[in-house]
Amino acid sequence: MEGYNKGSHTVHDIKYHVIWVTKYRYKVLHKKIGMRLRELIRQGCEARGIIIIQGSIGKDHVHLLISCSPSIAPSKIVQYLKGRSSRLIQDEFPELKKRYWGQHLWARGYFCATVGSVTEETIRRYIESQEINDKDEIFKVEE
Repeated sequence: MEGYNKGSHTVHDIKYHVIWVTKYRYKVLHKKIGMRLRELIRQGCEARGIIIIQGSIGKDHVHLLISCSPSIAPSKIVQYLKGRSSRLIQDEFPELKKRYWGQHLWARGYFCATVGSVTEETIRRYIESQEINDKDEIFKVEE
């Protein structure tokens, strides 16, 4: 059973490709904001036992390829990551509060697909093909 994750009562290999965008597709996730957002997402995933396999932060969207336990619903993962990151990013960067006066940094919906309908390698290549200069990191931020 190599390549599988084990819990106390489960053996699993669950991976999700998740994408969400900023409200109005404003291009605000660059430089310091993008770097801080990456840090917050990493912290949030670590706290919930979610493994980031690959990630990318564009100027107006977030791509994640994550692996998690079957006990965590993908909707709860996204709800947690979007809610926490929106609140903390807006507290740290007051210029975002002016732009997002309703305190909603993220658009309502999100995209989520399991890795299986498309191979993991296809998703990895797709994330790597985003307009990013530093190819050495697995979780990149656009400049």
